[in-house]
Amino acid sequence: MFVSAYGAEAGNLALRGLALGGIYVGGGIAPKILPAIEGGAFMEAFLNKQPMTELLTKVPVKVILNSEAGLIGAASCANELGR
Repeated sequence: MFVSAYGAEAGNLALRGLALGGIYVGGGIAPKILPAIEGGAFMEAFLNKQPMTELLTKVPVKVILNSEAGLIGAASCANELGR
C-alpha cells in the first residue's frame, strides 16, 4: 500500500510541476525499498492519472541511490554562492 501511495504522490507532483525532464526520488526510503518500487505498483499508481496518463508515460522516473546526494547538492550550491 505504501509503494502505491508513494507512486501516486510522485505522479501528482510530476503533474503539478510539469516535470517533463524527469522525477528523481531521493531520501532514505526509496533506496531501501527499491525492489518493491521496481515491482510495478509504484509506476502503476504514478501513471494512474486519467486523462494525463499519456503525458506521464513520457516522464522518466529515477531513484537516487547515492546517500550523499543532498550533501553534494548543498556543496555545489555553496560553491556557486561563493563565486
